Amino acid sequence: MSEKRFDVAIAGELNLDLILYGLPEALPRERELLAEKMMLTLGGSSAIVAHNLAALGSRVGFASCIGSDSMGETALAMLTRSGVDVSQVRRDAAEQTGLSVILQGNGSRTILTYAGTIFALKLADLDIEYLSSAKHFHLSSYYLQRGLQRDVPELLRRLKAKGLSISLDCNDDPEDRWDGGIRDALKHVDIFLPNEREAMRITGQTNLENAVTRLAEMVPLVVVKAGTTGAIARRGHETLHSPALKVDAVDAVGAGDSFNAGFLHQYVKGADLATCLRFGNLTGALSVTRAGGTEAFREREHREQFLRERMGKP
Repeated sequence: MSEKRFDVAIAGELNLDLILYGLPEALPRERELLAEKMMLTLGGSSAIVAHNLAALGSRVGFASCIGSDSMGETALAMLTRSGVDVSQVRRDAAEQTGLSVILQGNGSRTILTYAGTIFALKLADLDIEYLSSAKHFHLSSYYLQRGLQRDVPELLRRLKAKGLSISLDCNDDPEDRWDGGIRDALKHVDIFLPNEREAMRITGQTNLENAVTRLAEMVPLVVVKAGTTGAIARRGHETLHSPALKVDAVDAVGAGDSFNAGFLHQYVKGADLATCLRFGNLTGALSVTRAGGTEAFREREHREQFLRERMGKP
């Protein structure tokens, strides 16, 4: 069997995140309010996972759609610098590149997203041969992929037939309906990577253990990110828990996507489940040490020192 071109292929959104920090808890109308600081950085769960996988050393192929505008070019340049192959990123002159504005208050945040080209990506835009030149395929932001969503089961079926393993992270549902055919998509998924809230909303459960049990009936491996309590994995009747690492957190934006990157980086190398969980928690912790979801990975010296110092700790 010939060597695969990529370790992981990803199809999804590519945009910027504008993060505003230190906003007041109340946001009254018709007032000019001041933020304490800001960060403009690479955004989109799909792009964050791709960027951070590449920074860790995985070979990543990425398919997406951006507008013919400066925001799209900036996002593309940030992703390209990480080493991700972006030859399958197309430009849509009819749409603007998407943008998320993240308002960070004291212990809470609100995310406002202009979708733009996020909604424009469709199955017809994807080169199946390109995607299938990877060992593994990952899809993020299921509920934001509106142009692709109804065809996700077919996309995953085709890639499965090509021999790829498949992971999916649904991320939040802006409409708060938690359906949209995701159960049909999960029939073709090997690893489902929701966070605690998403797992309970999809299953209609108010208890995480019950939610994980329900999801494990649909997917061979369920990995739930539970914030400061760590991560839980269920594979058949086997349950593993990996505690979170304690760090001085700057920003939790993209921490779940960074967990995905760490987990998948180990998974495609054939590591055991405990190692995948541990490394996912490690890269999630690395992410929160800098603003945004990719800045901690972009700083090579900081990234390598953090991973080296923490790898051997319990």
